[in-house]
Amino acid sequence: MKQIEKELQDLRYLEWTKTRHSSGTAGSFLKSFENSRGKRIYYKLSNFDSIQGIVGHECINEILADRLLTILNIEHVPYRLIHAKIQIRGIEYETYLCASEDFKKKGESKIALDAFYDMEAEIGERPLDFCIRMGWGDYIWEMLTIDYLIQNRDRHGANIEVLRSKKEKTIRLAPLFDHGLSFVFSCYNDAMLEEARSMKESKIQCFVGTSSAKENLNLIPMDKLKKLPVFDEKIRQILFDGFEGIVTEKWMDIVWSQLTSRVKIYEDICNNR
Repeated sequence: MKQIEKELQDLRYLEWTKTRHSSGTAGSFLKSFENSRGKRIYYKLSNFDSIQGIVGHECINEILADRLLTILNIEHVPYRLIHAKIQIRGIEYETYLCASEDFKKKGESKIALDAFYDMEAEIGERPLDFCIRMGWGDYIWEMLTIDYLIQNRDRHGANIEVLRSKKEKTIRLAPLFDHGLSFVFSCYNDAMLEEARSMKESKIQCFVGTSSAKENLNLIPMDKLKKLPVFDEKIRQILFDGFEGIVTEKWMDIVWSQLTSRVKIYEDICNNR
C-alpha cells in the first residue's frame, strides 16, 4: 500500500467530527473513521477553517514524523497521506488527509496517560517519575528526543495512551502517534513561512516534562541519549520523497534547515554532557 496516494479518492461518505485545537489557535481539527476489511481506519485533516477551508500542513507533518521515526528505529503508528474529495457540512473539498489503523491489539482497552496517572500515581509522584516506575523510561526518552527534533508542540496527556488487556494481564504505552503540530504547520503564505524559519523556541505542551523541548533533553540519562545518523542528502530524499506538488520547495527547504539545525544542537548537547 502506498504511503502517499496522489490519485484522487472519493471519501465524501465520511462524517467528520470537530476537535478544538488544544493550544487555543483558531480553527479545528476534524476527524473521522470507518471499518474496512475487519480493521478500523482513522482519518484526520489539517486545520479546518470555515472561511479558508482546509489549510496548513499537519497531515504532511505526520508523514514526515513517521519517516523520521522509522529512520531512528522508534516504534510509532504508521500514517498514509491520501489525496481525497470529502464533504463537510454539505460543501465539497479536495485535500490531502492522513489515515492510520487502530493500534490496539484484540482485547485491549485504552485510556489517556494523564487519566491513568490520576488514578494510579502515588501521592506527590510526578508524571515522569510515575512513568519510570511503570517501566516506561526508554519510551519517554525516545519520545522527548523525537519531540525536540521535530519541534512537537502538543504532547499533552491525551497524546500518550495506555493500553490494557485484562485477559492477557498486560499494560503498555501505545506506539507514538499524533505529530501534526510539529515542523512548520498552519503557514498559509510565504510571509508566515519566513517567520517560521527563525526557529524561535516556543512553549510546548509536554505532560511528562517541561514547557521547553530543549530543556526536556536534560531529563534524559546520559546513557539513554540516542545516537543519530548523519543527516545527509540521502535522508533528505527519504523524508521528502513524493512531496512534489503537495508542498512547495521553499517549505521543504525550511523544514530541512530546521531539522538539521536541531540535530546539530542535540549532538552538541550529547557531546557536552
